[in-house]
Amino acid sequence: MMNPRDDYRKNIIGADESEGDAGVCGTILTALSWALIICTLPFSLCVCFKVVQEYERAVIFRLGRLMSGGAKGPGIFFILPCIDAYARVDLRTRTYDVPPQEVLTKDSVTVSVDAVVYYRVSNATVSVANVENAHHSTRLLAQTTLRNTLGMRPLHEILSDRDTISSSMQLTLDEATDAWGIKVERVEIKDVRLPVQLQRAMAAEAEAAREARAKVIAAEGEQKASRALREASEVIGDSPAALQLRYLQTLNTISAEKNSTIVFPLPIDLLTYFVKAQEAVSK
Repeated sequence: MMNPRDDYRKNIIGADESEGDAGVCGTILTALSWALIICTLPFSLCVCFKVVQEYERAVIFRLGRLMSGGAKGPGIFFILPCIDAYARVDLRTRTYDVPPQEVLTKDSVTVSVDAVVYYRVSNATVSVANVENAHHSTRLLAQTTLRNTLGMRPLHEILSDRDTISSSMQLTLDEATDAWGIKVERVEIKDVRLPVQLQRAMAAEAEAAREARAKVIAAEGEQKASRALREASEVIGDSPAALQLRYLQTLNTISAEKNSTIVFPLPIDLLTYFVKAQEAVSK
Protein backbone atom coordinates (compact mmCIF):
# COMPACT_ATOMS: atom_id res chain seq x y z
CA MET A 1 0.00 0.00 0.00
CA MET A 2 1.01 3.60 -0.68
CA ASN A 3 1.89 5.70 2.33
CA PRO A 4 -0.38 8.77 2.77
CA ARG A 5 2.70 10.90 3.21
CA ASP A 6 4.02 9.74 -0.15
CA ASP A 7 0.67 10.57 -1.73
CA TYR A 8 0.73 14.05 -0.14
CA ARG A 9 4.27 14.65 -1.40
CA LYS A 10 3.24 13.51 -4.86
CA ASN A 11 0.35 15.99 -4.92
CA ILE A 12 2.63 18.83 -3.80
CA ILE A 13 5.23 17.95 -6.42
CA GLY A 14 2.50 17.81 -9.10
CA ALA A 15 1.15 21.21 -8.06
CA ASP A 16 4.64 22.73 -8.14
CA GLU A 17 5.26 21.29 -11.59
CA SER A 18 1.92 22.68 -12.88
CA GLU A 19 2.74 26.10 -11.42
CA GLY A 20 6.14 25.95 -13.03
CA ASP A 21 4.60 25.04 -16.38
CA ALA A 22 2.10 27.92 -16.01
CA GLY A 23 4.98 30.27 -15.17
CA VAL A 24 6.91 29.19 -18.26
CA CYS A 25 3.83 29.55 -20.47
CA GLY A 26 3.12 32.95 -18.96
CA THR A 27 6.63 34.11 -19.64
CA ILE A 28 6.42 32.95 -23.24
CA LEU A 29 3.04 34.63 -23.82
CA THR A 30 4.25 37.83 -22.21
CA ALA A 31 7.30 37.89 -24.49
CA LEU A 32 5.08 37.32 -27.53
CA SER A 33 2.77 40.12 -26.43
CA TRP A 34 5.69 42.53 -26.10
CA ALA A 35 6.96 41.46 -29.53
CA LEU A 36 3.50 42.15 -30.97
CA ILE A 37 3.49 45.61 -29.39
CA ILE A 38 6.94 46.45 -30.78
CA CYS A 39 6.07 45.19 -34.24
CA THR A 40 2.87 47.19 -34.47
CA LEU A 41 4.15 50.48 -33.08
CA PRO A 42 2.76 53.14 -32.90
CA PHE A 43 -0.71 51.65 -33.54
CA SER A 44 -0.41 49.25 -30.62
CA LEU A 45 -0.28 52.17 -28.17
CA CYS A 46 -3.96 52.87 -28.85
CA VAL A 47 -4.74 49.40 -27.49
CA CYS A 48 -2.25 49.29 -24.64
CA PHE A 49 -3.01 52.61 -22.94
CA LYS A 50 -6.33 52.97 -21.16
CA VAL A 51 -7.83 55.82 -19.15
CA VAL A 52 -10.23 55.70 -16.20
CA GLN A 53 -12.05 58.66 -14.69
CA GLU A 54 -11.56 60.10 -11.21
CA TYR A 55 -14.52 58.12 -9.89
CA GLU A 56 -13.45 54.82 -11.51
CA ARG A 57 -10.87 52.11 -10.89
CA ALA A 58 -9.53 49.36 -13.18
CA VAL A 59 -8.96 45.83 -11.89
CA ILE A 60 -6.45 44.05 -14.19
CA PHE A 61 -6.14 40.28 -14.69
CA ARG A 62 -3.07 38.88 -16.47
CA LEU A 63 -3.53 35.37 -17.79
CA GLY A 64 -6.48 34.97 -15.44
CA ARG A 65 -4.61 36.05 -12.34
CA LEU A 66 -5.15 39.25 -10.42
CA MET A 67 -2.20 41.58 -10.79
CA SER A 68 -0.46 42.77 -7.67
CA GLY A 69 -0.76 46.37 -6.61
CA GLY A 70 -4.53 46.50 -6.48
CA ALA A 71 -6.81 48.50 -8.72
CA LYS A 72 -5.34 51.04 -11.13
CA GLY A 73 -6.44 54.61 -11.53
CA PRO A 74 -7.58 57.25 -11.77
CA GLY A 75 -5.77 58.32 -14.91
CA ILE A 76 -3.85 56.36 -17.51
CA PHE A 77 -2.57 52.79 -17.16
CA PHE A 78 -0.91 50.19 -19.41
CA ILE A 79 -2.12 46.71 -20.38
CA LEU A 80 -0.64 44.02 -22.59
CA PRO A 81 -2.86 42.95 -25.50
CA CYS A 82 -4.19 39.40 -25.70
CA ILE A 83 -3.10 38.40 -22.18
CA ASP A 84 -4.53 41.22 -20.03
CA ALA A 85 -8.18 41.80 -19.22
CA TYR A 86 -9.51 44.55 -17.01
CA ALA A 87 -12.80 45.40 -15.33
CA ARG A 88 -13.89 49.00 -14.88
CA VAL A 89 -15.49 49.68 -11.47
CA ASP A 90 -17.54 52.78 -10.64
CA LEU A 91 -16.96 54.10 -7.09
CA ARG A 92 -19.82 56.60 -7.02
CA THR A 93 -22.72 56.19 -4.62
CA ARG A 94 -25.65 54.34 -6.14
CA THR A 95 -29.30 54.57 -5.19
CA TYR A 96 -31.48 51.48 -5.14
CA ASP A 97 -35.22 51.89 -4.82
CA VAL A 98 -36.40 48.72 -3.08
CA PRO A 99 -39.73 47.66 -4.63
CA PRO A 100 -42.73 47.33 -2.28
CA GLN A 101 -42.41 44.25 -0.10
CA GLU A 102 -45.38 42.46 1.45
CA VAL A 103 -44.40 42.01 5.10
CA LEU A 104 -46.21 40.17 7.90
CA THR A 105 -45.45 42.07 11.10
CA LYS A 106 -44.96 40.55 14.54
CA ASP A 107 -48.59 41.24 15.47
CA SER A 108 -49.86 39.47 12.29
CA VAL A 109 -50.65 42.55 10.18
CA THR A 110 -49.84 42.53 6.46
CA VAL A 111 -48.26 45.79 5.25
CA SER A 112 -46.52 46.89 2.07
CA VAL A 113 -43.20 48.65 2.69
CA ASP A 114 -40.69 50.18 0.27
CA ALA A 115 -37.30 51.68 1.05
CA VAL A 116 -34.24 53.36 -0.48
CA VAL A 117 -30.67 52.05 -0.11
CA TYR A 118 -27.58 54.18 -0.76
CA TYR A 119 -24.38 52.20 -1.30
CA ARG A 120 -21.03 52.40 -3.07
CA VAL A 121 -18.05 50.22 -3.93
CA SER A 122 -15.38 50.64 -1.25
CA ASN A 123 -12.90 48.05 -2.57
CA ALA A 124 -12.85 47.62 -6.33
CA THR A 125 -10.63 44.54 -6.30
CA VAL A 126 -12.77 42.65 -3.80
CA SER A 127 -16.02 43.59 -5.56
CA VAL A 128 -14.76 42.03 -8.79
CA ALA A 129 -12.88 39.01 -7.42
CA ASN A 130 -15.17 37.85 -4.58
CA VAL A 131 -18.66 38.10 -6.08
CA GLU A 132 -20.06 37.69 -9.58
CA ASN A 133 -22.27 40.78 -9.51
CA ALA A 134 -21.85 42.91 -6.40
CA HIS A 135 -24.66 45.34 -7.24
CA HIS A 136 -27.25 42.65 -7.97
CA SER A 137 -26.29 40.73 -4.83
CA THR A 138 -26.58 43.87 -2.69
CA ARG A 139 -30.03 44.63 -4.06
CA LEU A 140 -31.34 41.14 -3.40
CA LEU A 141 -29.91 41.22 0.10
CA ALA A 142 -31.57 44.60 0.72
CA GLN A 143 -34.99 43.16 -0.14
CA THR A 144 -34.46 40.15 2.13
CA THR A 145 -33.14 42.28 4.99
CA LEU A 146 -36.14 44.63 4.73
CA ARG A 147 -38.59 41.72 5.06
CA ASN A 148 -36.68 40.05 7.89
CA THR A 149 -36.21 43.26 9.90
CA LEU A 150 -39.82 44.41 9.67
CA GLY A 151 -41.16 40.90 10.28
CA MET A 152 -39.71 40.98 13.82
CA ARG A 153 -41.42 44.25 14.83
CA PRO A 154 -45.05 45.14 15.62
CA LEU A 155 -47.00 47.60 13.53
CA HIS A 156 -46.83 50.54 15.94
CA GLU A 157 -43.00 50.40 15.96
CA ILE A 158 -42.87 50.34 12.15
CA LEU A 159 -45.09 53.42 11.97
CA SER A 160 -43.45 55.43 14.76
CA ASP A 161 -39.81 54.28 14.96
CA ARG A 162 -38.55 54.36 11.39
CA ASP A 163 -35.17 55.89 12.22
CA THR A 164 -34.19 53.01 14.50
CA ILE A 165 -35.33 50.44 11.94
CA SER A 166 -33.37 52.19 9.17
CA SER A 167 -30.20 52.25 11.30
CA SER A 168 -30.58 48.57 12.14
CA MET A 169 -31.00 47.66 8.47
CA GLN A 170 -27.99 49.77 7.51
CA LEU A 171 -25.74 48.00 10.03
CA THR A 172 -26.96 44.56 8.97
CA LEU A 173 -26.46 45.26 5.26
CA ASP A 174 -23.07 46.88 5.78
CA GLU A 175 -21.79 43.92 7.77
CA ALA A 176 -23.03 41.40 5.19
CA THR A 177 -21.69 43.26 2.14
CA ASP A 178 -18.27 44.04 3.60
CA ALA A 179 -16.92 40.80 2.09
CA TRP A 180 -18.11 41.99 -1.34
CA GLY A 181 -16.31 45.33 -1.16
CA ILE A 182 -19.61 47.23 -0.78
CA LYS A 183 -20.23 50.01 1.74
CA VAL A 184 -23.89 50.65 2.61
CA GLU A 185 -24.08 54.33 3.54
CA ARG A 186 -27.75 54.84 4.32
CA VAL A 187 -31.12 53.09 4.38
CA GLU A 188 -34.41 54.98 4.49
CA ILE A 189 -37.97 53.61 4.68
CA LYS A 190 -40.07 55.53 2.16
CA ASP A 191 -43.63 54.48 2.80
CA VAL A 192 -45.71 52.00 4.78
CA ARG A 193 -49.00 51.10 3.10
CA LEU A 194 -51.75 49.59 5.22
CA PRO A 195 -54.81 47.63 4.00
CA VAL A 196 -57.94 49.72 3.46
CA GLN A 197 -59.90 47.86 6.13
CA LEU A 198 -57.13 48.41 8.66
CA GLN A 199 -57.00 52.11 7.79
CA ARG A 200 -60.73 52.41 8.42
CA ALA A 201 -60.45 50.55 11.72
CA MET A 202 -57.57 52.76 12.87
CA ALA A 203 -59.48 55.89 11.82
CA ALA A 204 -62.56 54.75 13.74
CA GLU A 205 -60.41 54.01 16.79
CA ALA A 206 -58.77 57.42 16.62
CA GLU A 207 -62.15 59.14 16.21
CA ALA A 208 -63.57 57.27 19.20
CA ALA A 209 -60.55 58.25 21.28
CA ARG A 210 -60.99 61.91 20.30
CA GLU A 211 -64.69 61.81 21.15
CA ALA A 212 -63.91 60.27 24.54
CA ARG A 213 -61.38 63.01 25.28
CA ALA A 214 -63.89 65.66 24.19
CA LYS A 215 -66.54 64.26 26.53
CA VAL A 216 -64.07 64.20 29.41
CA ILE A 217 -63.08 67.82 28.74
CA ALA A 218 -66.76 68.88 28.52
CA ALA A 219 -67.52 67.10 31.80
CA GLU A 220 -64.61 68.84 33.50
CA GLY A 221 -65.86 72.18 32.17
CA GLU A 222 -69.35 71.52 33.51
CA GLN A 223 -67.89 70.61 36.88
CA LYS A 224 -65.86 73.81 37.06
CA ALA A 225 -68.87 75.86 35.90
CA SER A 226 -71.12 74.33 38.57
CA ARG A 227 -68.57 75.14 41.27
CA ALA A 228 -68.35 78.73 40.03
CA LEU A 229 -72.14 79.03 40.04
CA ARG A 230 -72.33 77.68 43.55
CA GLU A 231 -69.81 80.23 44.76
CA ALA A 232 -71.71 83.00 42.94
CA SER A 233 -75.00 81.91 44.53
CA GLU A 234 -73.41 82.02 47.94
CA VAL A 235 -72.22 85.58 47.32
CA ILE A 236 -75.61 86.68 45.99
CA GLY A 237 -77.41 85.01 48.90
CA ASP A 238 -75.41 87.05 51.40
CA SER A 239 -76.41 90.33 49.67
CA PRO A 240 -79.97 90.74 48.24
CA ALA A 241 -78.87 93.90 46.42
CA ALA A 242 -76.42 91.82 44.39
CA LEU A 243 -79.30 89.78 42.98
CA GLN A 244 -81.06 93.00 41.93
CA LEU A 245 -77.89 94.23 40.19
CA ARG A 246 -77.45 90.93 38.42
CA TYR A 247 -81.04 91.10 37.26
CA LEU A 248 -80.50 94.57 35.81
CA GLN A 249 -77.31 93.45 34.05
CA THR A 250 -79.17 90.59 32.42
CA LEU A 251 -81.86 92.98 31.17
CA ASN A 252 -79.17 95.25 29.73
CA THR A 253 -77.57 92.37 27.89
CA ILE A 254 -80.86 91.15 26.42
CA SER A 255 -81.86 94.60 25.25
CA ALA A 256 -78.48 95.14 23.56
CA GLU A 257 -78.38 91.83 21.68
CA LYS A 258 -82.04 91.39 20.70
CA ASN A 259 -83.85 94.71 20.30
CA SER A 260 -87.10 93.05 19.19
CA THR A 261 -87.46 91.27 22.51
CA ILE A 262 -89.95 92.77 24.95
CA VAL A 263 -89.02 92.46 28.59
CA PHE A 264 -91.47 92.83 31.45
CA PRO A 265 -89.49 93.49 34.58
CA LEU A 266 -90.86 91.94 37.73
CA PRO A 267 -89.96 93.55 41.04
CA ILE A 268 -87.89 91.39 43.34
CA ASP A 269 -89.86 92.58 46.36
CA LEU A 270 -93.04 91.09 44.91
CA LEU A 271 -91.39 87.72 44.59
CA THR A 272 -90.21 87.99 48.18
CA TYR A 273 -93.80 88.65 49.34
CA PHE A 274 -95.08 85.50 47.61
CA VAL A 275 -92.28 83.44 49.08
CA LYS A 276 -93.02 84.65 52.59
CA ALA A 277 -96.75 84.04 52.10
CA GLN A 278 -96.09 80.46 50.99
CA GLU A 279 -93.87 79.87 54.00
CA ALA A 280 -96.63 81.18 56.32
CA VAL A 281 -99.20 78.84 54.77
CA SER A 282 -96.90 75.86 55.05
CA LYS A 283 -96.40 76.55 58.76
